Amino acid sequence: MALTNFIPAVWAGLLLANLNKSLVYGSLVNRDYEGEIARMGDSVKINSIGRVTVFDYVKNTNMADPETLNDSQQTLLINQSKAFNFQIDDIDAAQQNPKVMAEATAEGGYALADVNDRFIASLYTGAQAANLIGSDASPTSIVTPADAYLFLVRLKVKLDEADIPQTGRWVVVPAWFHGLLLQDSRFVAVGSMASDAVLRNGQVGMAAGFDISMSNNVPNTAQARYKIIAGYPGAISYAAQIVEVEGYRPEKRFADALKGLNVYGAKLVRPGGIAVLTANPT
Repeated sequence: MALTNFIPAVWAGLLLANLNKSLVYGSLVNRDYEGEIARMGDSVKINSIGRVTVFDYVKNTNMADPETLNDSQQTLLINQSKAFNFQIDDIDAAQQNPKVMAEATAEGGYALADVNDRFIASLYTGAQAANLIGSDASPTSIVTPADAYLFLVRLKVKLDEADIPQTGRWVVVPAWFHGLLLQDSRFVAVGSMASDAVLRNGQVGMAAGFDISMSNNVPNTAQARYKIIAGYPGAISYAAQIVEVEGYRPEKRFADALKGLNVYGAKLVRPGGIAVLTANPT
């Protein structure tokens, strides 16, 4: 069963679509620079403008000369690369659903997304010290539904104090934390009349000014010291591409094989734009 109808662009699109469908953290952050990368080692320059000064205007009085805005530039490096390479024996393929290659490709996309998402989540280590609640040495115990909601509010206050925009705020929680929120009437679950009609990947509801998503990729150490990250879209920039997809017939096998290469990078561009709660379920 040779790959006679193999079209790289089609398979690449399928992979990227499945990658996007399963991203949680990746669906919450800024991805404006994605179209600007083509290969491993690429970099994207991210420009930001300083604050604009506001002053009193006095009628019939000349204003001062216009101020020169301060700007800064950061670099998003595409310094991560992951690949897959699998085969399906002709005999196995003949005995299975004809769409087995597409299903395997979708699984490859999911596996890549999982690795990408974990990488984005690992950027919590760059959060500014003022935005941290709890620590590895002294994690916060979250036992009751009231505890869970209280610490969402505390994360909100951390972002408020850092002058972070209210619009688009998000938080990603582990399953046990979500279970507690389900027992609190202040939590608006997905599927209720008050919830948003358009949902991001993994989104489970809203509370305390956050769109709440659940993920098993919340960083933790041995099922303890979970790093519950809250933020807004402009805090982290992320870019990924499927740059290579090749279908081929292995020389020593009667099989179809497919290999692909995913390159990506992410950067915490605003350390004050995320807040991190280190918590244990007991």
